[in-house]
Parts: sequence; structure tokens; C-alpha cells
Amino acid sequence: MCLCVFVSFHVPELQRLPPYEWNPPRSTSNSERVSVQMVWFCHCCMCLCPQLSHQMVELFEACQQQSSDLERKERCRARLQRDIQDIYAVARLYLTGSSMNGLGCRSSDADLCLVIKGTKRPDPIFVLSHLQRAFRSLSYVERTQLIRAKVPILRFRERGSDLEFDLNINNTVGIRNTFLLRSYAYADLRIRPMILVIKKWARHNQINDASKGTLSSYTLVLMVLHYLQTLKDPVLPSLQRDYPECFNPFVDIDMVPEGPKRVPPYVSRNQSSLGELLVGFLRYYATEFRWDKQVISVREARALPKTNSHEWTNKYICVEEPFERNNVARAVHEKMKFDAIKAEFAEVHYNPDNWLPRSQTLAIRIPLLLLLMCCNLSQ
Repeated sequence: MCLCVFVSFHVPELQRLPPYEWNPPRSTSNSERVSVQMVWFCHCCMCLCPQLSHQMVELFEACQQQSSDLERKERCRARLQRDIQDIYAVARLYLTGSSMNGLGCRSSDADLCLVIKGTKRPDPIFVLSHLQRAFRSLSYVERTQLIRAKVPILRFRERGSDLEFDLNINNTVGIRNTFLLRSYAYADLRIRPMILVIKKWARHNQINDASKGTLSSYTLVLMVLHYLQTLKDPVLPSLQRDYPECFNPFVDIDMVPEGPKRVPPYVSRNQSSLGELLVGFLRYYATEFRWDKQVISVREARALPKTNSHEWTNKYICVEEPFERNNVARAVHEKMKFDAIKAEFAEVHYNPDNWLPRSQTLAIRIPLLLLLMCCNLSQ
């Protein structure tokens, strides 16, 4: 017996789409030549993908950022903006990253971008040092730390809680890609749970930490979107290509949140279940994507050929930033780390025993392991 899964998630009313329905693939005609192994694989997927999809939804609903989490971050942002404007009157503070783009977990930290306009570009270190001294007098802020990275940040916590903030100065591309990713996140009901599950898997397998030479969460998100754009029946379009006026990289930063509101609803013809898409994502990066010859481009909705550009030469993983078009995977600069990342994709694809932590119950582990074993037999 085949089952269909009906799933409904909490999304803003204006962006809500009908629940999706998974329909099994059509029966193979007698004229088509396929192996017995593939027929058995498809039969198993029809039975198990609903279970896998259901488990992915359960994980998503348990871990996704709640509206109360976002409201708490927004209250702190608004309070900070008022206090910062006592020092920089024309400054505006934006909440960015996963907290705003719909892809955050309950445990996600909050990213902030302070935009200070003027004819003279302020020095980020000077501004952050000034703010660090000022924040010591704020009753709701503690543990301030100035981090002198490529993009300098001031890290601090809300007093009496575990909510951590990272504040940068005028890194406006972060605001632009926040609203671009938010548009993708709510374009299809399958996007948010799929990305959350993949981020959890990558973090568990220690390949989701740019500070340690592996993949940033932003890079992982772009990898998922790229895969969904390049299917025979795409789950997602290229929003920048189809609606360039809504994601204009030169529009005034205060107008960036308005652009996505003009994007019409998108309905994909692809009816694959969450489980099928997850297995396909793992297969794509384990066996199909050419790391040595291709650049991931969500902007173009395709894999671009590597050129001799400095941006791509001698880079192990090439993922194009949609606005600045630089390599967001540049943290992966050691062959050992690159091999470890590839090995995790191959391991979970060919050896599903490592898909879930041992602490998970058998009720959760068994359907996932069976599904991935079926995937293995299809090769």
C-alpha cells in the first residue's frame, strides 16, 4: 500500500502555500528496460519515504525557531537601536541571518548589522570598540567581546540568558542575502525542514563549522538551494534571474525588505517527498557534482564551469555568493578538510549506519537506515 503525506507548516499568512502531496512515481511500462534492483529500490522508496518525510517534519517542528524566540530577539534589537542612536544618531540596526530568513533553530544565535550612512565610511574596529565601551553601562548586555575577523564583530549576550548576538558594521550584503534566502525559504513548504535536517546532519558529523575549515551554514543552505534548482523538475527557480527588480544589488539598503513582497507565489511541478529530496541531495553531492570542475550558483540556478579567475583557482569547494559573486566556501582551504566533507557525503550515501547518532531510538533509526540502504542498492 502506498501512502501520501500531507504536511502543513507555520508560515506567514501572505506566504502560505497549499500543503503538498507526495504521489508515487508512475508504474514502469513493459517497454522500459530497468534492472530488478532499481524496481525493488523504487518500491521500497514508495513505502519508506512517507515515514522519512514524517520524521523530518517532526524534527523540524521540534527544532525550528518559534515566534516567541524571534520576538525576544526583536525586542533586544529595538532596545539596542535606541541606545546606539544616542551615539550614532543616523544608525539603523538590522536583524539578519537565520533568525530572520526563516531557517533558524531555537538555539540559533542572532546576527545584527549596524548600518551607519554617510559620505565617509566608518572604520568597523573603531565603531565596535566604541560600542563595546558603551555596552558596559547597559543593564541588559553582558560578556562583550571584540572579534577582529575579516568581518569584525562585537559578540555579546543578553544578560541572564544564553541568547548570543554578533554585531557587525555596514556588512550590508548580509541584509540583502537574508531577504533573498527568506524568499526561497517560504517559496515551497519543503525547503525549511529539508535545510534544517541537513544542517543538523552536517553539524553532527563536524562538517558545519567555517572556523574549523569546513562548511558554513550559509554555504550549506546555498548547496541545498542549488540542488533543488537543478532537478529535472525544479523545486525552486532563480529568483534573482526571474525577478531582478526585486533583488537589485544596488537598491538602497532601507528598501531591501520591500523587494521580496513583489515576488508572486511559486508553485513547483515537482511532487517529490521530503524523503526523496533528502536522499537525492546526498546522492547528488556524493556521486554527481564535479567538485573539481564546477561552481555552485544559486543566482544562475545551475552549476557554472570553473574558470581561471582568482576566486575559483586552487579552491576545493566553489560556492558563489549570490550578490558579491565571491566564494563563500573559501574556509575549506585544506585538502584534509575537503576530503572529510566528501567522505561524509559518501559515507551516508553508501553506508547509512552513520546517518543518525547512536542515541536515537530504533523507531527513528530503522526507517532511515532502510531507506538509505535501498538507495545504496540502486547504484
